[in-house]
Amino acid sequence: MKVVLFGATGMIGSRIATEASARGHQVLAVSRSGQSPVPGVTATAADASDPVKVTELVAGADVVASACVPPRDGTEPREPFLALNRALVEGVRAVGVRRLVVVGGAGSLEVVPGQTVLDQPGFPETVLAEALAHRDALDFYRTLDDLDWTYVSPAADIAPGPRTGHFRLGGDRLLTDEHGNSRISAEDYAIAFVDELETAAHPRARMSVAY
Repeated sequence: MKVVLFGATGMIGSRIATEASARGHQVLAVSRSGQSPVPGVTATAADASDPVKVTELVAGADVVASACVPPRDGTEPREPFLALNRALVEGVRAVGVRRLVVVGGAGSLEVVPGQTVLDQPGFPETVLAEALAHRDALDFYRTLDDLDWTYVSPAADIAPGPRTGHFRLGGDRLLTDEHGNSRISAEDYAIAFVDELETAAHPRARMSVAY
């Protein structure tokens, strides 16, 4: 497939680019820096918040992927991140691409019915605004009925690690292991993400990935 990946140089985006490229997909890696996250992968500099540029880049794509993250410069991230996702959707719509797969957050996953990770006592204040920004994006995608979007939430703890190929898929509930831990390596998350690019198994839905 031809895959256009925004946010391609971040911790998760670079691993998605690596996984998709290794499977033989044609990946266009888009980031503000324009650097290629993987040797041999075509890269370009652009901002996903520019719908005109998005339209130009995604024309002819089979699927668009976003690993964009909220601003981390100390400013309030919620409105800018929501605006970015709206612009991305506007740009994708303009050329008739229907598939959009998005790296999401874990904060909006349910711990028990009616209570999310964000609602739990002691949720870290340092990442609260970013988690809320990801939740806002999910709420936005859930209003769309003209795109086959998928929002892929990681486990509560995601970090670089081994590529094992062994993990579980879920929906809106936080997945935990027998010890109550919720974690996934970025490498295994990328496997699940690229699987979704290929299969479109969760259209217009949130899916989650964890050990």
